[in-house]
Amino acid sequence: MDAAPKSDAPKVGRDDVAKIARLARLRLEEDELDRIWPQLAKIVGYVEQLAEVDTDGVEPMAHAVERTNVLRDDVPVEMLPRDKALANAPKNDGKYFLVPQIIDAE
Repeated sequence: MDAAPKSDAPKVGRDDVAKIARLARLRLEEDELDRIWPQLAKIVGYVEQLAEVDTDGVEPMAHAVERTNVLRDDVPVEMLPRDKALANAPKNDGKYFLVPQIIDAE
């Protein structure tokens, strides 16, 4: 059974949810906002309960389990010749990759 969030949990307003959605570049319809608002308020309440946990003497960690790097060593190798690098490019001018312009020049 899930524990209900504390009643003194921080209040999350509908405007807060709309702002968070806007910042995340999400377009929410009014009915979606009405549905998500209480859900987000509950989540914030659950997270707020974590402040009550005694963490004195607990060492901070990045992962719950030990992790090791499985990547190979970064070893310098001979550079790929320009003609081979450009060989599979959709567009090039013989010297550079050509890509569509995405920023308007003003």
